[in-house]
Amino acid sequence: MPEQALSRDSFRQDLVDSGVAILTEGLWKTYEMGGEKLHALRGIDLTIRRGEYVAVMGPSGSGKSTLMNLIGCLDTPTAGKYWLAGRLVSELDDDELAAIRNKEIGFVFQTFNLLPRATALHNVELPMIYNGTPSEERLARARRALEAVDLGERMLHKPNELSGGQRQRVAVARALVNSPSIVLADEPTGNLDSKTGDEIMGLFVRLHGQGNTIILVTHEQDIARRADRIIHVRDGKVESDEVVLRP
Repeated sequence: MPEQALSRDSFRQDLVDSGVAILTEGLWKTYEMGGEKLHALRGIDLTIRRGEYVAVMGPSGSGKSTLMNLIGCLDTPTAGKYWLAGRLVSELDDDELAAIRNKEIGFVFQTFNLLPRATALHNVELPMIYNGTPSEERLARARRALEAVDLGERMLHKPNELSGGQRQRVAVARALVNSPSIVLADEPTGNLDSKTGDEIMGLFVRLHGQGNTIILVTHEQDIARRADRIIHVRDGKVESDEVVLRP
Protein backbone atom coordinates (compact mmCIF):
# COMPACT_ATOMS: atom_id res chain seq x y z
CA MET A 1 0.00 0.00 0.00
CA PRO A 2 1.50 3.41 -0.92
CA GLU A 3 2.29 5.56 2.09
CA GLN A 4 0.01 8.35 0.82
CA ALA A 5 -2.91 5.92 0.86
CA LEU A 6 -2.57 5.17 4.57
CA SER A 7 -5.15 6.56 6.96
CA ARG A 8 -4.02 9.34 9.30
CA ASP A 9 -3.53 7.05 12.28
CA SER A 10 -1.90 4.21 10.30
CA PHE A 11 1.55 5.43 11.33
CA ARG A 12 2.39 7.02 14.66
CA GLN A 13 5.73 8.77 14.76
CA ASP A 14 5.29 9.46 18.48
CA LEU A 15 5.58 5.73 19.20
CA VAL A 16 8.79 5.49 17.20
CA ASP A 17 10.23 8.60 18.86
CA SER A 18 9.43 7.29 22.34
CA GLY A 19 11.05 3.93 21.68
CA VAL A 20 7.88 1.79 21.57
CA ALA A 21 8.25 -1.34 19.44
CA ILE A 22 4.81 -2.84 20.13
CA LEU A 23 1.58 -1.28 21.34
CA THR A 24 -1.78 -3.01 21.58
CA GLU A 25 -5.03 -1.38 22.67
CA GLY A 26 -8.07 -3.47 23.56
CA LEU A 27 -6.99 -6.46 21.48
CA TRP A 28 -9.71 -9.12 21.08
CA LYS A 29 -9.70 -12.37 19.11
CA THR A 30 -12.95 -14.29 18.81
CA TYR A 31 -13.50 -17.57 17.00
CA GLU A 32 -16.81 -19.04 15.84
CA MET A 33 -17.02 -22.67 17.00
CA GLY A 34 -20.20 -24.48 15.96
CA GLY A 35 -22.39 -21.44 16.49
CA GLU A 36 -20.64 -20.56 19.75
CA LYS A 37 -18.21 -17.67 20.20
CA LEU A 38 -14.85 -18.46 21.76
CA HIS A 39 -13.00 -15.40 23.06
CA ALA A 40 -9.32 -16.33 22.89
CA LEU A 41 -8.22 -12.76 23.76
CA ARG A 42 -10.27 -10.34 25.84
CA GLY A 43 -9.00 -6.79 25.51
CA ILE A 44 -5.20 -7.05 25.76
CA ASP A 45 -3.36 -3.77 26.42
CA LEU A 46 0.38 -4.17 26.03
CA THR A 47 3.44 -1.97 25.50
CA ILE A 48 6.88 -3.35 24.67
CA ARG A 49 9.75 -0.96 24.13
CA ARG A 50 12.64 -1.34 21.73
CA GLY A 51 15.46 -3.37 23.25
CA GLU A 52 13.31 -5.15 25.86
CA TYR A 53 13.65 -8.87 26.56
CA VAL A 54 10.18 -10.16 27.43
CA ALA A 55 8.94 -13.67 28.25
CA VAL A 56 5.28 -14.59 27.76
CA MET A 57 3.87 -17.41 29.88
CA GLY A 58 0.47 -18.99 30.38
CA PRO A 59 -1.25 -22.37 30.68
CA SER A 60 -2.65 -24.22 27.67
CA GLY A 61 -5.70 -22.35 26.39
CA SER A 62 -4.67 -19.10 28.08
CA GLY A 63 -4.44 -17.15 24.82
CA LYS A 64 -0.66 -16.75 24.72
CA SER A 65 -0.33 -18.54 21.37
CA THR A 66 -3.13 -16.41 19.90
CA LEU A 67 -1.42 -13.28 21.23
CA MET A 68 1.87 -14.35 19.66
CA ASN A 69 0.15 -15.01 16.32
CA LEU A 70 -1.20 -11.46 16.38
CA ILE A 71 2.11 -9.91 17.45
CA GLY A 72 3.83 -11.95 14.72
CA CYS A 73 1.35 -10.69 12.09
CA LEU A 74 0.25 -14.26 11.39
CA ASP A 75 -3.36 -13.35 12.20
CA THR A 76 -5.53 -10.27 12.65
CA PRO A 77 -7.57 -9.24 15.71
CA THR A 78 -11.35 -9.27 15.85
CA ALA A 79 -11.27 -5.90 17.60
CA GLY A 80 -8.70 -3.47 18.94
CA LYS A 81 -5.53 -1.97 17.51
CA TYR A 82 -1.95 -3.15 17.16
CA TRP A 83 1.00 -0.92 16.22
CA LEU A 84 4.34 -2.46 15.26
CA ALA A 85 7.24 -0.04 14.87
CA GLY A 86 4.70 2.78 14.58
CA ARG A 87 2.64 1.07 11.86
CA LEU A 88 -1.02 0.20 12.49
CA VAL A 89 -0.75 -3.41 11.34
CA SER A 90 -4.13 -4.49 12.74
CA GLU A 91 -5.80 -2.96 9.68
CA LEU A 92 -3.54 -4.45 6.98
CA ASP A 93 -4.56 -7.16 4.51
CA ASP A 94 -2.80 -10.52 4.14
CA ASP A 95 -0.28 -9.37 1.52
CA GLU A 96 0.66 -6.31 3.58
CA LEU A 97 1.00 -8.47 6.71
CA ALA A 98 3.33 -10.83 4.84
CA ALA A 99 5.54 -7.89 3.85
CA ILE A 100 5.60 -6.61 7.45
CA ARG A 101 6.46 -10.09 8.76
CA ASN A 102 9.39 -10.36 6.39
CA LYS A 103 10.75 -6.92 7.24
CA GLU A 104 9.97 -6.42 10.92
CA ILE A 105 9.81 -9.86 12.58
CA GLY A 106 12.36 -12.63 12.96
CA PHE A 107 10.84 -15.97 13.96
CA VAL A 108 12.57 -18.75 15.91
CA PHE A 109 10.48 -21.91 16.27
CA GLN A 110 10.73 -24.94 18.53
CA THR A 111 10.97 -27.24 15.48
CA PHE A 112 13.66 -25.14 13.70
CA ASN A 113 11.70 -25.13 10.37
CA LEU A 114 14.80 -25.54 8.20
CA LEU A 115 14.83 -26.87 4.64
CA PRO A 116 16.44 -30.32 5.03
CA ARG A 117 18.21 -30.36 1.64
CA ALA A 118 19.55 -26.80 1.85
CA THR A 119 22.77 -25.69 3.50
CA ALA A 120 22.78 -23.53 6.60
CA LEU A 121 23.81 -20.62 4.38
CA HIS A 122 20.87 -21.11 2.00
CA ASN A 123 18.41 -21.51 4.89
CA VAL A 124 19.53 -18.14 6.25
CA GLU A 125 19.26 -16.58 2.79
CA LEU A 126 15.58 -17.51 2.42
CA PRO A 127 13.94 -14.39 3.93
CA MET A 128 16.07 -12.22 1.64
CA ILE A 129 15.14 -14.27 -1.42
CA TYR A 130 11.49 -13.58 -0.64
CA ASN A 131 12.06 -9.83 -0.40
CA GLY A 132 14.21 -9.61 -3.52
CA THR A 133 17.61 -8.83 -2.00
CA PRO A 134 20.33 -9.11 -4.69
CA SER A 135 22.38 -12.33 -4.61
CA GLU A 136 25.75 -10.85 -3.63
CA GLU A 137 24.30 -8.84 -0.75
CA ARG A 138 22.22 -11.85 0.30
CA LEU A 139 25.26 -14.09 0.61
CA ALA A 140 27.29 -11.50 2.52
CA ARG A 141 24.50 -10.86 5.04
CA ALA A 142 23.79 -14.58 5.50
CA ARG A 143 27.47 -15.25 6.19
CA ARG A 144 27.61 -12.41 8.74
CA ALA A 145 24.46 -13.72 10.47
CA LEU A 146 25.92 -17.23 10.77
CA GLU A 147 29.22 -15.88 12.06
CA ALA A 148 27.27 -13.88 14.67
CA VAL A 149 25.88 -17.14 16.09
CA ASP A 150 29.28 -18.88 15.96
CA LEU A 151 28.53 -21.05 12.91
CA GLY A 152 30.98 -19.50 10.47
CA GLU A 153 32.69 -22.87 9.95
CA ARG A 154 29.45 -24.82 9.46
CA MET A 155 27.61 -22.67 6.94
CA LEU A 156 27.85 -25.20 4.09
CA HIS A 157 26.49 -28.07 6.18
CA LYS A 158 22.91 -29.30 5.83
CA PRO A 159 20.60 -29.65 8.86
CA ASN A 160 21.17 -33.42 9.18
CA GLU A 161 24.89 -32.69 9.52
CA LEU A 162 24.31 -30.33 12.45
CA SER A 163 23.42 -30.91 16.10
CA GLY A 164 20.08 -29.72 17.50
CA GLY A 165 21.74 -26.69 19.05
CA GLN A 166 23.48 -25.85 15.79
CA ARG A 167 20.20 -26.14 13.88
CA GLN A 168 18.60 -23.73 16.32
CA ARG A 169 21.52 -21.34 15.83
CA VAL A 170 20.85 -21.45 12.07
CA ALA A 171 17.21 -20.58 12.85
CA VAL A 172 18.36 -17.66 15.01
CA ALA A 173 20.68 -16.43 12.24
CA ARG A 174 17.78 -16.62 9.77
CA ALA A 175 15.60 -14.63 12.19
CA LEU A 176 18.24 -11.89 12.47
CA VAL A 177 19.31 -11.57 8.85
CA ASN A 178 16.78 -8.85 7.91
CA SER A 179 17.53 -6.79 11.06
CA PRO A 180 13.93 -7.10 12.30
CA SER A 181 12.24 -4.85 14.85
CA ILE A 182 11.63 -7.87 17.07
CA VAL A 183 12.78 -11.47 17.40
CA LEU A 184 9.83 -13.72 18.30
CA ALA A 185 10.92 -17.05 19.77
CA ASP A 186 8.30 -19.76 20.37
CA GLU A 187 9.57 -22.40 22.85
CA PRO A 188 13.06 -22.20 21.28
CA THR A 189 14.56 -24.75 23.71
CA GLY A 190 11.63 -27.21 23.61
CA ASN A 191 13.42 -29.79 21.44
CA LEU A 192 16.84 -29.41 23.05
CA ASP A 193 18.52 -31.07 26.01
CA SER A 194 19.13 -28.87 29.05
CA LYS A 195 22.81 -28.17 28.28
CA THR A 196 22.11 -27.17 24.67
CA GLY A 197 19.06 -25.20 25.81
CA ASP A 198 21.29 -23.24 28.18
CA GLU A 199 23.64 -22.45 25.28
CA ILE A 200 20.75 -21.15 23.15
CA MET A 201 19.43 -19.05 26.03
CA GLY A 202 22.92 -17.64 26.49
CA LEU A 203 22.82 -16.68 22.82
CA PHE A 204 19.55 -14.81 23.34
CA VAL A 205 21.06 -12.95 26.29
CA ARG A 206 23.98 -11.96 24.08
CA LEU A 207 21.68 -10.84 21.26
CA HIS A 208 19.63 -8.80 23.71
CA GLY A 209 22.82 -7.18 24.96
CA GLN A 210 23.48 -6.09 21.39
CA GLY A 211 20.19 -4.17 21.36
CA ASN A 212 17.74 -6.70 19.89
CA THR A 213 14.10 -6.71 21.05
CA ILE A 214 13.23 -10.28 22.05
CA ILE A 215 9.85 -11.79 22.89
CA LEU A 216 10.11 -15.35 24.15
CA VAL A 217 7.13 -17.70 24.56
CA THR A 218 7.78 -20.45 27.10
CA HIS A 219 6.08 -22.59 29.71
CA GLU A 220 9.30 -23.05 31.70
CA GLN A 221 9.77 -20.68 34.62
CA ASP A 222 13.57 -20.97 34.67
CA ILE A 223 13.72 -20.07 30.97
CA ALA A 224 11.33 -17.14 31.45
CA ARG A 225 13.44 -15.73 34.26
CA ARG A 226 16.33 -15.22 31.83
CA ALA A 227 14.24 -12.35 30.45
CA ASP A 228 13.94 -8.92 32.07
CA ARG A 229 10.15 -8.97 32.15
CA ILE A 230 7.54 -11.76 32.39
CA ILE A 231 3.97 -11.35 31.13
CA HIS A 232 1.51 -13.99 32.35
CA VAL A 233 -1.61 -14.54 30.22
CA ARG A 234 -4.70 -16.33 31.52
CA ASP A 235 -8.25 -16.57 30.13
CA GLY A 236 -7.38 -14.21 27.29
CA LYS A 237 -6.18 -11.41 29.58
CA VAL A 238 -2.88 -10.20 31.00
CA GLU A 239 -2.91 -11.66 34.51
CA SER A 240 0.39 -10.13 35.58
CA ASP A 241 3.30 -8.17 34.14
CA GLU A 242 6.42 -8.28 36.30
CA VAL A 243 9.97 -7.05 36.09
CA VAL A 244 12.53 -9.77 36.88
CA LEU A 245 14.64 -8.70 39.84
CA ARG A 246 18.19 -10.00 40.03
CA PRO A 247 20.71 -9.79 42.89
